[in-house]
Amino acid sequence: MLHVAEAARVSVATVSALINGTATVSPELSQRIEQAIRDIGYKRNAIARSLKMGTTRTIGLTVPHITNPFFTDIVSVIQQAFDRAGYAVMLCCTDEDLNTQDDQIRLLLDRMVDGLIVARVGDGAILKGIVDAANVPVVLLDRVCEGVDTDTVVLDNQRAVFDAITYLIDLGHRRIGYITGTSDISPMHDRMTGYREALQAAGLPVAEELVRSGNFHEIDGYNATMQLLSLHDRPSAIFSANNPMVIGTMKAIRDIGLSCPEDISVACFDDFPWSDVFQPQLTTVAQPVQAIGEQAANLLLDRLAGNRDAPPRKLVLKGRLMIRNSCRPLGAIAQSVSA
Repeated sequence: MLHVAEAARVSVATVSALINGTATVSPELSQRIEQAIRDIGYKRNAIARSLKMGTTRTIGLTVPHITNPFFTDIVSVIQQAFDRAGYAVMLCCTDEDLNTQDDQIRLLLDRMVDGLIVARVGDGAILKGIVDAANVPVVLLDRVCEGVDTDTVVLDNQRAVFDAITYLIDLGHRRIGYITGTSDISPMHDRMTGYREALQAAGLPVAEELVRSGNFHEIDGYNATMQLLSLHDRPSAIFSANNPMVIGTMKAIRDIGLSCPEDISVACFDDFPWSDVFQPQLTTVAQPVQAIGEQAANLLLDRLAGNRDAPPRKLVLKGRLMIRNSCRPLGAIAQSVSA
């Protein structure tokens, strides 16, 4: 900054005021300083500035899957929000591994991030210890963590799946296969609860043979679907608890020589860009991705602005059932077969 000040014929304090935005600098002086910066090639030392200011203007973000369109879109929304606020985002992907998550959160804290947004994986006990010890605000995204007193943004997963399964029941389906992810995170637990409650509300039994684990991945969704379709009394409809698994479901239906929705109806959780260009177009539960990402960013920005002592806030948003043509009334299927 000394060299810039000499070249612009101003004081170091004036250069500092312009660069850091700590005071108003006249247009004439600003122009001279900016020209000197370009001529000299000056770049601010972010590390030195962070040590002096006690802030890095950086937040950490961890997600379990960067290839899942839901999380990809969430990352984009959050990054745009923090870009507008003058913050950088450090992104980590945990691949649903608890040890990886804990290591990455510690790494982000070592890098002196000003705050964290975490879509957690696995047991929350270790996460609770890290969050309690960290001197930065934390927002939990998509997944709650019992015992961790911090801001949270989630979807009403239970109601969303209840509505989707009820829709299939109203179409006449009585044996509905359900492909879940891992059961140790709150969305999967809540979605399973919604599935069971919808069946019970309709007076239908919950057949455990119709519930299979797809472990969030396409290949596991494929294998889970093959297991369901190999049952002596196979389901007339399958609901997948996330979109990568439903890709495996559709491949399995094709490979076994069946057709959707003529032979079996399919619906899934999470809308994604190509769900309406599939043949057939997929019926999905759409999450308000834009609102989820913006609310998470706003909660953290509010804490960073100084509102540290307010009680933890939990925002619960609603999903929307997108009805397309991958599900048919069971009566219509029976009529087409008898004809």
